[in-house]
Amino acid sequence: MDLIANDLIANVRRKLDALAAHSLIRRRRVTDGACAPRQTVDERDMLAFCSNDYLGLAAHPQVIEALREGASLYGAGSGASHLVSGHSRAHQLLEDKLAEWMAPNLVEARALSLCTGYMANLAILTALGQDADAMIFSEALNHASLIDGARLAKAGVSVYPHGDVAALEAMLVASSAATKIVVTDSVFSMDGNLAPLPELLAVCERHGAWLVVDDAHGFGVLGQNGRGALEHFGLKSPNLIYMGTLGKAAGVGGAFVAAHASVIELLIQRARPYIYTTAAPPALAHALLASLAIIGGEEGAERRAHLAKLIDTLRGALRFERWQLPVSHTAIQPVIIGSNDDALRASASLHEQGLWVPAIRPPTVAPGTARLRVTLCASHTPDDVTRLAHALNELEKAAP
Repeated sequence: MDLIANDLIANVRRKLDALAAHSLIRRRRVTDGACAPRQTVDERDMLAFCSNDYLGLAAHPQVIEALREGASLYGAGSGASHLVSGHSRAHQLLEDKLAEWMAPNLVEARALSLCTGYMANLAILTALGQDADAMIFSEALNHASLIDGARLAKAGVSVYPHGDVAALEAMLVASSAATKIVVTDSVFSMDGNLAPLPELLAVCERHGAWLVVDDAHGFGVLGQNGRGALEHFGLKSPNLIYMGTLGKAAGVGGAFVAAHASVIELLIQRARPYIYTTAAPPALAHALLASLAIIGGEEGAERRAHLAKLIDTLRGALRFERWQLPVSHTAIQPVIIGSNDDALRASASLHEQGLWVPAIRPPTVAPGTARLRVTLCASHTPDDVTRLAHALNELEKAAP
């Protein structure tokens, strides 16, 4: 390589060395087989507590069969963007079903499917925040996709403290923006706690603001019928814009936005992450219809009830003196350890015991709050959870 190329590579290596010095290097693990609690990971049998497959539908026989059927009906790919020729009957049926699902919580509900939750959040915020006289009010602990969507929008951005409705209202009162957009996670992905959505919605309605709810970790799990955080809290308003992902509790892939029909039409016309990308394979949409049928039926209710019992079992069995177990009644159960090195050591010790629990470090979480992110799913057994709790209790006792 010439000297200029050597300098370029050397600069990249310095950046990697800086990450390594702070225990911030991440590595991928290779899994064999379907997503499930028991997997072969890097050629070793493991019991996993790190998937977002909360209802255990990723390997459900009915969903797998629907995916096969979808491929036979629609082929392997969509061939183009939705606005060119890639919008299939399967996509339309999925959107119609999702709109029907969200109709009790939204006024004149319509749904739009997208390839990923990340793209959906970018689509919402860049389309609504396209005008310079708009202002986005973003929750301090929002997911990276919401942060990036706000950065890409032309709107101004203000960040309100985590869960602080009074601070948000003061910011809304002081703002002269023509369009006000409040955006929050429903279930915070690294803490597992819920946003105060009823109070946030009341504030938004008082001050003429949109409330954008990212329900990535609530859809399928929260609510009597698994329809997410809006159903869980019993909310309905024309001010609501809802984003749900379909690759977590729904077990397949993709995402959707549901809102008043005029908002969805604006996204179709304005949202670059929707307009300028190839539509997801129609077979996925076909499989998702099977997934929704399970979520909304008796089996879905049974799986949610089983998951709730597992959450109670884990929390009841953990006995920490120094590590922290924040209040969370969701499938996300963080164990806050503190330093990056300590969190990595704990994760490695669990790995030696055949337990796969990842260490989460900055910038995903704040410095000094590195943690183990335990996620439970309906495919776990009570014995699985008891085994994990015992291992965590012993680790904390032995930690320096």
